[in-house]
Amino acid sequence: MMDSTEPIYKGLKDIGIDFIVSVPCVNLSKLLNDVDEDEDIIHVPVTREEEGIGICAGAYLGGKRPAILMQNSGLGNSINALKSLTELYGFPLIMVMSHRGTEGEGIIGQVPMGQSTPKILEGMDFKYFKPSNPEEAYENISRSWDLSVEEGKPVSILLEISYW
Repeated sequence: MMDSTEPIYKGLKDIGIDFIVSVPCVNLSKLLNDVDEDEDIIHVPVTREEEGIGICAGAYLGGKRPAILMQNSGLGNSINALKSLTELYGFPLIMVMSHRGTEGEGIIGQVPMGQSTPKILEGMDFKYFKPSNPEEAYENISRSWDLSVEEGKPVSILLEISYW
């Protein structure tokens, strides 16, 4: 059986992602380690998601292909930066989110944002994928960069608890 992190990492590499900003997340910890060890990817850990969005915009202007790794709970923190910076200027961005608060969540405080995340993305008119298995995750990520460039907006990959 394929490791659930491997297709995400491979997908990001195959679409040329070479700049990744991250906010700590236990579900993404193996992916964060893989990215941190990759000499071809600049990895910038940050403390807040909206800070990461701004750094990704600057990286794109500097010729990089950026992505952010984060929990969906940080989506609310970054709405203004996503709309008034990345969308306004048409910066492509891949957002790989650990989608907390879905079925199987052990922390009740994660549930409200977990239920709202897809609605928030839809309300912002941002495309997203919710892969249910590693093969689907790779396929979704493979399509995400071109879609983000075409739309001029971020594209998200929501990785629910059941994915892991």
